Amino acid sequence: MKFLDEAKIFLKSGDGGPGSVSFRREKFIEFGGPNGGNGGRGGDVIIEAADSLNTLIDYRYKQHFKAERGHHGMGRDRNGPAGQSVTLKVPIGTQILDEDKETVLADITRKDQRLVLLRGGDGGFGNAHYKSSTNRAPRRADPGWPGEERWIWLRLKLIADVGLVGLPNAGKSTFLSAVSRARPKIGDYPFTTLHPNLGVAHVDQSEFVIADIPGLIEGAHEGAGLGTRFLGHVERCGALLHLVDGTSETVAEDYQIVRRELEAYAEHLAVKTEIVALNKVDALDEDTADQRRRALSEAAGRPALVLSGAAGIGVTSLLRLVWDKVQERRAEEAAAAGPQEPLYQPELD
Repeated sequence: MKFLDEAKIFLKSGDGGPGSVSFRREKFIEFGGPNGGNGGRGGDVIIEAADSLNTLIDYRYKQHFKAERGHHGMGRDRNGPAGQSVTLKVPIGTQILDEDKETVLADITRKDQRLVLLRGGDGGFGNAHYKSSTNRAPRRADPGWPGEERWIWLRLKLIADVGLVGLPNAGKSTFLSAVSRARPKIGDYPFTTLHPNLGVAHVDQSEFVIADIPGLIEGAHEGAGLGTRFLGHVERCGALLHLVDGTSETVAEDYQIVRRELEAYAEHLAVKTEIVALNKVDALDEDTADQRRRALSEAAGRPALVLSGAAGIGVTSLLRLVWDKVQERRAEEAAAAGPQEPLYQPELD
């Protein structure tokens, strides 16, 4: 399935159905009168989280979604049926932005979260509604109220336990393929990964989700390379696994480049739990690997692990450390969340 993390779509809720002007006229029945029914309410546009989705590809080939309008009111006091609502299923982690691509209308962060984004228009009254003691034969019926319409942006920010970050060719895709069943594209040239990949890693009968984020370069927060488009995916990751290419002669500088880009994009990324690993040590002799590990540890301010995704060196111990961090993160989030609040229903103009 092709990955798509951004889409622009048009939404329109249903118009209300018009009311009816009708009078009861039956032979041999003495008393007639107005009996026009009300119009039906227009359908809503509903956004619903789907746990089985991890891409917005469904909105690549269809961009217009319209709910059904309410049906007309009818004689004999028959109200028109309401129009059918339209439900859009999106992955967990999807943000709904206004057409300006800046105003956040809603944020889908929980499984089975459901909200009415655009409400359908109310149906118009039929003439039976206006009957009174002083107006015995009203001939007034109202048209239905129009529904709402707007262009919106859907932006997916992956929700993963761990995000793989690093410069291009740091070995992130190789590591992901080694610890999960994901099969990302792997090549010996920069920017092999052009879109995020998800994989489920298993260690000691436990599992967690890893997201492989496309490589960052200096100036990414200003649009260089693949730009800020994929930096957003790092925001929702519980922890960061920072891989540094061990075959590089400037491992400390490589680490600092990525850290500066993360901090420049969003300050809260700087305080995320980070695990640093020197990758591709299978291509180094023991003395060189130890020298570069010490240089990386000094730059990161924490001990750096040695790793080789291709050869399987240090993979199991790293996964165990990552799983411990994931458990700590989940416990903190559960304690901070407390009892769940009712789902947010945005009030849109």
